[in-house]
Amino acid sequence: MKRAAGVHQVRVPIPSRSWRAGHVLLLSVLTALVGCRPKKNPAPPPPTVTVAHPLAREVVDWDEYTGRLQAVDSVDVRARVSGEITAVPFEEGGFVEPGDLLVQIDARPYQAELDSRIAEQARAQAQVELAAIELKRIENIPEDASTPNELETAQANMAEAKAQFAAAEAAVAAARLNVEWCTVTAPIGGRTSQKYETVGNLITGGGEQGTLLTTITSIDPIYCYIDADERSVLKYQRLAEEGKRVSARDAAIPCYLQLIDETGFPHTGYIDFVDNRMDPTTGTIRARGVFPNPDGFLTPGFFGRLRVSAQGTQNMLLVPDAAVATDQNRKLLLVVGPDNKVAPREVTLGPLFGKLRAIASGITVDDRVVTKGLMQARPGATVKPQEETLSVDAQTLTAPGGETTPMTSTNGEAAD
Repeated sequence: MKRAAGVHQVRVPIPSRSWRAGHVLLLSVLTALVGCRPKKNPAPPPPTVTVAHPLAREVVDWDEYTGRLQAVDSVDVRARVSGEITAVPFEEGGFVEPGDLLVQIDARPYQAELDSRIAEQARAQAQVELAAIELKRIENIPEDASTPNELETAQANMAEAKAQFAAAEAAVAAARLNVEWCTVTAPIGGRTSQKYETVGNLITGGGEQGTLLTTITSIDPIYCYIDADERSVLKYQRLAEEGKRVSARDAAIPCYLQLIDETGFPHTGYIDFVDNRMDPTTGTIRARGVFPNPDGFLTPGFFGRLRVSAQGTQNMLLVPDAAVATDQNRKLLLVVGPDNKVAPREVTLGPLFGKLRAIASGITVDDRVVTKGLMQARPGATVKPQEETLSVDAQTLTAPGGETTPMTSTNGEAAD
C-alpha cells in the first residue's frame, strides 16, 4: 500500500494485556476510595418547645402555718368526795349536756352526817332561844333587884348561843355539799372519754389528787393554735402601720383551715387571739383561729394548716409551676430571647394558685417563658418556640381554697 505524500505514519504501541488489567484495577480502587469518602450530614433542626408570656393578674397573697386543733373547754372530771361508786350511766365517747349525770357515789354515809349536823343545828337554835329568854327575864328585873354582873352574863350567853348556831348552820351546809357531790354531773357540754372507774370501785375525793373519772372536751366551736415567726409578725405590724392591713388585735381577721387529707381550705373561721409577747426560745408568737364545728367533725388534736391573708390583693406575674427549675437553692425559669436562644433567669417565688406559681421578681410580662419541653431547652441552645396562652380562673386567685403548697414554713424559711 502506498503512503500519501507528506503524511507520516505513527505507530501507536498497543498495551499489553497485563498492563490493561492493572490499569482497570487501579481505576476500581480509586473509584471505591472516592465512594467511601464520608458525606457531610446537614445540621438537625432546633428542638420545638412551648413558650408563654407570664400572666399579670391581681391576686390575694396568703400565708400558711401549721397548727393543732384544741377544744375551747376541756375538763378532767374528778370526785370531790370519797366513797363507793354505785352507778356510771354515761356513754363512753358520747355527747353530754351540762348537768347530765356521770357518776353516782354512795351518799348514805354523807346523808347520815347531814342528819347529825341538822340535829346539832336544832340544838343550837334551842340554846339561842333559851339564852334569849334568860336575857329578857334579867332585863325585866328592877335595877335594885339585879346586879350588873347578871345582865352581862346573860348577854354573853346570848352571843355564845348565836355563835354556836352559826357554826352548826355552816356544818349543815358543808354536810349538804358532801351529799350533793356524791352525784357527779357534767360541768360542760361536749364529748366524754372512757370510764376510768366503774361500779363498785372505791374512789378518793379531793382536788387534783382526787380520782379521775373521765374527761370532757367541748366540740363547737373549736380552736386552731399556730405559732407565727418573728419575720411574719413584723410584716403584719408594718402593713398595719401603713394602712394596708388590719391588725388581728383590732379586728377579726378571716382565716381558713385545711386538714391533712383535704384539698383546699374548706373550713372558714377568724383569728380571735394573738398572744402578748414573743417566745424568746422559739422566736414565735402564739395566735389562734376559731372555727364553727356543729357536727363535731373537727376533733381536738388534729393537725391542720391555717391560711390567712398576708396583704390583701396585689398584682403579680403567674407562670406554670411545672416551668420552675431548681439549681441547688436557686429557682430558675428558662426564657427564650428574640434570637430564639434559651437563657436561664433566677427568680423569686411567690405563692401557688392552683397550678400557677406567682413570681415576685426576675421576669417581666414580655418574656417568653418555656412551659413545655424543658429537657430540650438547654441554656444557650437555639429552639423553635411555639407560643401558647395561659389562662386561670379568677376564683383561684382570690379564694383560699384550691390545690396549694406552703409558701412559707412556720419558721419563715422559704419552702420548695
